[in-house]
Amino acid sequence: MTTKKLHYFSGIILSIFVGFHLFNHLYSLFGPNAHIELMEKLRIVYRNVFAETILLLSVAVQIITGVKLFSKKRGTASGFFEKLHIWSGLYLAFFLVIHVSAILSGRLILNLDTNFYFGVAGLNIFPLSLFFIPYYGLAIFSFFGHVAAVHFKIMKLRIFGMLPNKQAYFILIIGIFVAIAILYGLTNGFNGVEIPKEYNLFT
Repeated sequence: MTTKKLHYFSGIILSIFVGFHLFNHLYSLFGPNAHIELMEKLRIVYRNVFAETILLLSVAVQIITGVKLFSKKRGTASGFFEKLHIWSGLYLAFFLVIHVSAILSGRLILNLDTNFYFGVAGLNIFPLSLFFIPYYGLAIFSFFGHVAAVHFKIMKLRIFGMLPNKQAYFILIIGIFVAIAILYGLTNGFNGVEIPKEYNLFT
């Protein structure tokens, strides 16, 4: 199987998981407890040896193949969506390395439940929030940007009268609103969330 096909199929697996993951984060708009309750239900599906092995392998394949594709295409990319495709992919590779490493370290080394509070600690502690807000925001936007770029490349049909380029821009706009909504929920309307002591790893 070619690098491109491996990247495509691992991307489909990850996109399904990320879709549910982002939906879980949107649930933070109803408060931390609602977020955690939904996470516990979703974990029945993905937090088992079989599902986690597939996810971790997909992450590894996505990063390795993505970096290879980036190195091949960065000098020849032309047009907004082609450039968005490779640069959003590079940021997602960077984010996945850091994010997955942090989650595994939290679970296996710190023996913490990597739930809502583990994920939002940095977002709600100033001045660390100055880094973590754009860090997470760019990750969400890059995911939608990557999806939009792929959609633009493969879609040939009008949807509700919109040409593929308009559809791709619409996906980007949705991504911006989703990123804002998630950050709003994870920070209690940008007022800050009280972090339990065991999750306050930055002080």
